Amino acid sequence: MSSVLRSATEDQDPPTARTYRPVSSHLAIAPPVSVVIPAMNEAENLPYVFKTLPDWIHEVVLVDGNSTDDTVEVARGLRPGVKVVGQSGTGKGDALRSGFEACTGDIIVMVDADGSADGNEIVSYVSALVSGADFAKGSRFANGGGTDDMTFIRMLGNRVLCAVVNRKFGARYTDLCYGYNAFWRHCLDEIDLDCTGFEVETLMNIRVVKAGLRVQEIPSHEYLRIHGTSNLRAVRDGLRVLRVILGERSNRRALRRRPRPSPLLATVRGKVS
Repeated sequence: MSSVLRSATEDQDPPTARTYRPVSSHLAIAPPVSVVIPAMNEAENLPYVFKTLPDWIHEVVLVDGNSTDDTVEVARGLRPGVKVVGQSGTGKGDALRSGFEACTGDIIVMVDADGSADGNEIVSYVSALVSGADFAKGSRFANGGGTDDMTFIRMLGNRVLCAVVNRKFGARYTDLCYGYNAFWRHCLDEIDLDCTGFEVETLMNIRVVKAGLRVQEIPSHEYLRIHGTSNLRAVRDGLRVLRVILGERSNRRALRRRPRPSPLLATVRGKVS
């Protein structure tokens, strides 16, 4: 067993000021929830990520981007039932597509492996979906959200790009480039994720609007990465996001909201009848 895993089992607090809140509310009827975690050399961070995941989730899918550390070993030690998917390509977009294909839950949640996301927030995302949303989009700038890990340049770029998307596609987003999202599995049938890098979140946000899916923003707090350095490069990845925005044609026809019962409601109605 690796030293990282041994330290995790000793229940040490992470070296940050965050507080890990227990899940105080439990969904009365919870659909199966799959959590997808793309990871590359995140062995030191996984103990803190897994510690906050609710115990009622259906499965955890770890997409390993050819890690050279103990990422896979640590994940299996923390959660013996974890589903490990080896990434054949490169980039976050490619990793997420691989993870989505391996999911069996009705709801899919995207969580980063760097320790910046609080898994306890998943209950808010699932509640929004069960209440009628198709896509629950995390926002650091919605009322109640926040971030400890954003430079002035990144914040400015995010706001400018967000404004462009809102104007071009008729969205009402407060945050654009954030990777903490959740959605019903059926959304994958209506959006085609054909990018490989960090711009995947922007592409998803644009295409769910173009598809007429119901989107609800969820206030979320982004914490500092606990260990290691991010692969995100503000200028390089900002330009990739801009190319995605410019490449997506605004389709006004797809912006209408179509009534669609959630899979959970359909299941409940079937049992009642």
